[in-house]
Amino acid sequence: MTKTWYSDLPVYYQNQIKAMGLDEAGLARRRFMKGAAAAAGVAMLGAHSRQATAATQMTYMCWEGYNDPRIIDPFNKANGTEIGFDLIVDSPGGFAKLQAGASREVDLVSSDMPWITRMGPAGIAMELNPDDYADVYATFYDQFKPPFEPLLNDGKTIGVATRWGWVGPCVNTDVTKPEVWKTYDPVFDPANKDKICVMDWGDWPILPMALHAGINPYEELDQAALEEVRKVLRAMFKNTRTIVGDLTQAQKGLLDGSLLGCIGAGSYLTSAVRKQGHKNILGLVPEPKNGLKQGIIWVEATAILKETDQPELAQKLLKHVVSKDSGKILSLLDSTCNVVTNKAVEELYSQEEKDILQVDYMWHAWDNSQMHRIAPNIDEMLAIWQEELAAAK
Repeated sequence: MTKTWYSDLPVYYQNQIKAMGLDEAGLARRRFMKGAAAAAGVAMLGAHSRQATAATQMTYMCWEGYNDPRIIDPFNKANGTEIGFDLIVDSPGGFAKLQAGASREVDLVSSDMPWITRMGPAGIAMELNPDDYADVYATFYDQFKPPFEPLLNDGKTIGVATRWGWVGPCVNTDVTKPEVWKTYDPVFDPANKDKICVMDWGDWPILPMALHAGINPYEELDQAALEEVRKVLRAMFKNTRTIVGDLTQAQKGLLDGSLLGCIGAGSYLTSAVRKQGHKNILGLVPEPKNGLKQGIIWVEATAILKETDQPELAQKLLKHVVSKDSGKILSLLDSTCNVVTNKAVEELYSQEEKDILQVDYMWHAWDNSQMHRIAPNIDEMLAIWQEELAAAK
């Protein structure tokens, strides 16, 4: 069988890539159409290459929010640039698109850290010299200063961490007490039947349940460990009221009190409603269980593409994205509010904004959480999830 560029990925991600038409067959179709369009364009207008406008044009692949005009407009004005955006809705899709050829057209990428790090061995992202970013790291929390192991590939720095948060139970303190959630036990309490929400977000609801079962999902799992994951998911589904992919639906259930807790989201879910004034909604992290940390830390990072034809501008843009002023905007978007890696941003927050972001809680969450990365057995765990979900119905 011919090896493809994505064949070493878990099947879960391979299927996503194929569904987006970024597999080999899909790319062949795209290249043909693109080539035909290009030929027509040349005949009509003459050749026009990216280099012709390289002095001002840049392309930034990122999550929505990083493209906020309050962040980008000042950079454009100061540097005479015009930044276009390739917005991503999931990190595997963004990675696949870059690997499929978009890396030749993109200058900067902001995505989930495991996929940024993966851009190193894939030959997509530029290796960064931490000394060139000494001014940036001087303002960072110590936890994200180099050498920051999750962003290293063969000892080389691949990107700069930008924004982060934690995954654990989301609760409404009007109907349940935070101290009750020092473990995931309430998820399985018969008294809470039909009061638990689970996010239908791929591996995110599975990983914390594996941790609760005493299984570290970030290590290679044998069949016995996978069976423990099966048991804990089966028990969770018995108490689950609803499984949703829509963040707003989960938020509504927490706000009206019909749900005691939600599994598989964390601070990403709670922050926006806290910004709306609902401080009774909290994102928590359970205490370690038998020495195994029960929360999960997610981090977003930003990398410069190796094929950029304007590396100096790309470096300037990266530094701008992680700057103090940009960080304040990025951390308090309307859609979601999450802390950033730049410590200097803290001094810009009002007490109200610190409360929204649970700044007083964030290092407790950090200290009691695993660092998220691609789980080796994600395919098997997702298959178990589907089997147990079908059986529960």
